Amino acid sequence: MKNNKLLLILFTTLIGFGSYAQQSLFGGQQIVSPEILPDNSVTFRFMTPNADTVKVTGDFLPTVKIKTERGEFDAPGSALLTKGENGVWSYKTGPLSSELYNYSFIVDGLRTIDPSNPFIIRDVASLTNLFIIGGGQADLYKVMDIPHGTVTRRWYDSPGLKMDRRLTIYTPPGYEKSTEKYPVLYLLHGAGGDEEAWIALGRTAQIMDNMIAQGKVKPMIVVMPNGNVIQDAAPGEGSEGFYKPQFMVPKTMDGTYEANFMDIIKFTEANYRVKADKANRAIAGLSMGGFHSLHISRYFPNTFDYVGLFSAAIMSRDDATGKVYSDFDGTLKKQKDNGYKLYWIGIGKTDFLYKANEEYRAKLDGMGMKYQYVESEGGHIWRNWRVYLSQFAPVLFK
Repeated sequence: MKNNKLLLILFTTLIGFGSYAQQSLFGGQQIVSPEILPDNSVTFRFMTPNADTVKVTGDFLPTVKIKTERGEFDAPGSALLTKGENGVWSYKTGPLSSELYNYSFIVDGLRTIDPSNPFIIRDVASLTNLFIIGGGQADLYKVMDIPHGTVTRRWYDSPGLKMDRRLTIYTPPGYEKSTEKYPVLYLLHGAGGDEEAWIALGRTAQIMDNMIAQGKVKPMIVVMPNGNVIQDAAPGEGSEGFYKPQFMVPKTMDGTYEANFMDIIKFTEANYRVKADKANRAIAGLSMGGFHSLHISRYFPNTFDYVGLFSAAIMSRDDATGKVYSDFDGTLKKQKDNGYKLYWIGIGKTDFLYKANEEYRAKLDGMGMKYQYVESEGGHIWRNWRVYLSQFAPVLFK
């Protein structure tokens, strides 16, 4: 009976969507959701006449703690919508601060996107809608009327991994018409991500365009590779076709990616006008990408002058048995002795990796390895990682 009821709700909801779409062709009023009001409060609406409960869940709501086998995480809370006329449910927030927000609905226990909002984003295998409240930090995430860089997807040959692989590259405004050489930031994603993560969820192109236009960031190339070495590209973009993305795939943190990272650098420096030296190379990443950045910069200890660890997954792993992880202390000391300009660490106060990062900083303190440390509110979330990029990029290549 419960399954039959859910099918009825979905059917009538789809009928409702269709009728609203049809009447919009003839001047009928469409559902507006989300509606951002002048005081930055937001009204959400969802049409489903036969539902018993409708909730909205998103990162604008207070977080709740959830426990998993990987630890305790912050997760978005939820709020009940109120049923109104014609089966349209609604919920209004208080004024929201400037941010890029994600949300979805839960209709009688079934999670779904907002059919009135065409702006959808994928994080691993989850789809959510998004909206932006401007007037502050999130203005960096908007497309402004300024010169824009170019985002391309390129395929590179990786002899070490024995395949062609896909990566995303941002070139700054004016690159195509210039003869100038540029520094490069290699920007790495976290577990479950791919070469699409930073450009989509991280708003990298918008952040770089806006901060270059403001004169706060030096024009640079940003290379965003796929850190899942068994993939040639993101799910749906490579030779494996369409399949459900996973949070962790085999060999992501066993040393294979780090050991073969020079294939990416060689491709970049052979195909783009870059300043191919240590002083003009930076590497940074979030979570698993922070783990990769730590080990790549240590394993190739005279390659990068700038290293950024964003909520880095600094933890021992049973599969971390490759050569890359041997002589950790010795190679870290060599990296220190070779010299660098910036070693940057950022972590949220409630991040489940906070203690691991605290222990790693104690290790750096003990060996006299200098670093810059930023501690922010919140946990293991894109909201922090976008901010970290906007703080890290301005101090590069000075």
